[in-house]
Amino acid sequence: MTARHFRVLPGFGLTMGYTLLYLSLIVLIPLSAAFLRSAELGPERFWAVVTTPRVLSALRLSFGAALLAALVNAVFGFIIAWSLVRLRFPGRRIVDAIIDLPFALPTAVAGIALTALYSANGWIGRIIEPLGFKVAYTPTGVVLALMFVGLPFIVRTLQPVIADLDRELEGAAETLGASRLQTFRWVVLPAIWPVMAIAILIRSLDLVRIFDIIWALTAGGPGTMTETISIYTYTQGFNQFETSYTAAMAFLVIAILTVIVTWAIRRMGLAK
Repeated sequence: MTARHFRVLPGFGLTMGYTLLYLSLIVLIPLSAAFLRSAELGPERFWAVVTTPRVLSALRLSFGAALLAALVNAVFGFIIAWSLVRLRFPGRRIVDAIIDLPFALPTAVAGIALTALYSANGWIGRIIEPLGFKVAYTPTGVVLALMFVGLPFIVRTLQPVIADLDRELEGAAETLGASRLQTFRWVVLPAIWPVMAIAILIRSLDLVRIFDIIWALTAGGPGTMTETISIYTYTQGFNQFETSYTAAMAFLVIAILTVIVTWAIRRMGLAK
């Protein structure tokens, strides 16, 4: 008697139909609407809006701060993830739980808390500002806010990769006389850098959309030096719908290019 295989989900046709319907309603139709509204402006008008000094400044700050925050988090996130996976120390479970705190904390509340710390009258701000280090209401505050939000994602991305590393290879390298730095350079880094590169790209793109924590920490109002592309799109949506849709479309194009790059990295076999 041949074994019968039961599928938990319905057949391919019905499952694919639900998939396409859900993606269309949630993703494709809203993105298509933004594309069509911005396309009504025409290429010349679209380019004129995207290349205005205010939009270019917002784009530079958004992607520059997001990339910098992701790079810093990649370094310190790796150290934290390595410590949580490889080391056993008192309070490790508590530290592991604290990593998820930015997930649960509303970003607006986090922005207010960071402002209370780094403003001129804050506990940290009153110490560092006389020394020439101003954080609140500056682009540095944007980077700090994005670092706060993005750290858990980097740590949680790297933890399973580090846990799956073959420790026998590290032991073999040490047996052959490799130093700790050489072992990291030739054994550990090749195994984790593709995943870390993809995490940096995706997290940089994801951090660009952050809105309320930046607004709270930097007061990034219209035309200020801390106005990001998300704040620009939001403020323009009240009375300048054309420019708002155009800025959103510019970000969408960059997002698609980033997704293509990460897909290409996976296709080349550099990451699983």
